[in-house]
This record gives sequence, C-alpha cells and structure tokens, in this order.
Amino acid sequence: MTTVFGVDVGGSGIKGAEVDSARGELASERYRVKTPQPATPAAVVETISELVEHCGWDGPIGVTIPGVVQGGVVATAANIDEGWVGTNAEQLIAQSIGRPVRVLNDADAAGIAEMTYGAGLDVSGLVVMLTFGTGIGSALFMDGVLVPNTELGHLEFRGMEAEHFAAARLVERDEMELEPWAHRVGEYLRHLEKVLTPNLFIFGGGISKRYAELEEFLEVPTPVKPAALLNNAGIVGAALASRDLSQQ
Repeated sequence: MTTVFGVDVGGSGIKGAEVDSARGELASERYRVKTPQPATPAAVVETISELVEHCGWDGPIGVTIPGVVQGGVVATAANIDEGWVGTNAEQLIAQSIGRPVRVLNDADAAGIAEMTYGAGLDVSGLVVMLTFGTGIGSALFMDGVLVPNTELGHLEFRGMEAEHFAAARLVERDEMELEPWAHRVGEYLRHLEKVLTPNLFIFGGGISKRYAELEEFLEVPTPVKPAALLNNAGIVGAALASRDLSQQ
C-alpha cells in the first residue's frame, strides 16, 4: 500500500487523513477541525500544521484551497480571507510543516479523485464535477484530462453569482427545504448544459450523501451521478497530488 496524506480546506472545516493511493480510500480516521475565522493565511496554516501533527504524518502532503491556484500561488479567495490572494501557499505551508507540499483548487482535487476512483472512472468526453457546500466548486475534465480552475460557481446566474443561488449552505445553514433547493440546482445544471453540453455531471460535496432524496427534483437531461467518495473526495484528490513529491 502506498500511503499519502491529504488536507481539504473548506469554508467551514479543514479535514485531513492518510489515503491509500492504490484504492482511493482513507487509510486513517479522518480528522476535522473548524476553519478559523477569519480564515487568514497565518491562521489556516497554523491549523493545518496542528492537524498534520495530530495525525502523526511526517511525509509530503497535498492541500486544497477554495480558490484558483496557479503554480502554488492563490489567485482568488471567495470563501476564505482575501489575504490569500497572491500568497504562495505551497511555500508558506511547507515552511510551517517542514516538508514538501502540493496545493491545488479544492474542486479540482475532488474531481481528480472521482475521475480516478469514483463516478467518473472510465467516462470519456466532457465531465463536469460540482461540489455543493459553502459555495459551488467545479472541475472540468475532457477525456479524463483536467482543465484546472474553472470556477463555474461564480458564473452570473439569475442576476447573482450561481453559488449564491444554489450552494448547499442554503440548506445546511439557512434552513431552505431540500426540494426547492434541488429545483434551483436543476435550473443551474440546465444552464450549464446549454453552455458546455457535458456527457456527465458529478454531484459532490457533503450534501451528496442526500442525493437519493433530491434526485427526482433535478430534472436534468444530462446524466447526473452522485460522487462516490462523498465528502472525502477533496482529501483523496489532495493526497494524490502529493504523490510525485515523494520522489523529490
């Protein structure tokens, strides 16, 4: 078993675990702490360091950030502190924990995991992974190859950013009923259909565990599959991204 370690930084929680890279399964108990508020680089990095120390991991790690990441540098910060913009997250985290780090967009990480082990395995053509949580993350794949940093949750839709219309926080924090929220998600997916004509949507994020309850309300012609790795996809994808660091 080749074990790697992933940390998934979200708007409300930071989760980490060891991952069996041969099977795409967690190889240790998942450890979760609340995302510090405000989620400044210093506060989040300190939390990541404490998480990794708690888990007893001493090798390279992969870390997700809810924003565009280019060459380890964070370019946007919708659901974390704006102080991240322009920060070289890889260098900052590596200096804190004293080992190599790979940083990538959180939805891209979840998509990589689902395409490698889950709902997107062996699916050709255009696949769109969407993670519904505090915001809406997206990962776009063409014949299994990632097109990074798509940020489809920030498309203008209904006079607002799409994630303000259909993020899972509306159900999980703002007490919207599941059925009307699912109708909103379906409307958003049909809008993406017109623009992208995908072969498959993968429905991810923590609320994907309730997919059976909301599936009938989506009313989307394109096939939709719930994420097989559920809310662990970000951790698994982050861990996979760190594999090449072991050879450095």
